[in-house]
Amino acid sequence: MPRVVHFEIHASQPESVIEFYRTLFGWRFEQWSGQEYWLVRTGETSAPGIDGGLLRRRGPAAADGQAVNAFVCTIDVADLESTLARATEIGGSLAVPRMAIPGVGWLGYVKDPDGNILGLMQNDPSAA
Repeated sequence: MPRVVHFEIHASQPESVIEFYRTLFGWRFEQWSGQEYWLVRTGETSAPGIDGGLLRRRGPAAADGQAVNAFVCTIDVADLESTLARATEIGGSLAVPRMAIPGVGWLGYVKDPDGNILGLMQNDPSAA
């Protein structure tokens, strides 16, 4: 079955979005061959997960003001409440508040400074 092997974040202001993810998650960004494309390293290759890229938003504005719409990626976090708070402190905004996913954990959604939505999941089998 096909699996996600790479993600991309589209941003009209790449530098501010890079700083947001660097500050919130400690992700590493490396500009690729002088292009307006940055490789995103989300962790060690020995740990589960995928890496991705970040690029300047392209295409004509859609009805909602976004040029590119995409899948929502959800990030595993140790403490959902503190991560939601930190995201809003550093320029993000709350999209969907904390909710229980019974038997799985706690889920919330934020928008980065460029309006991209991302999920945040705290593992907690006792969530109800």
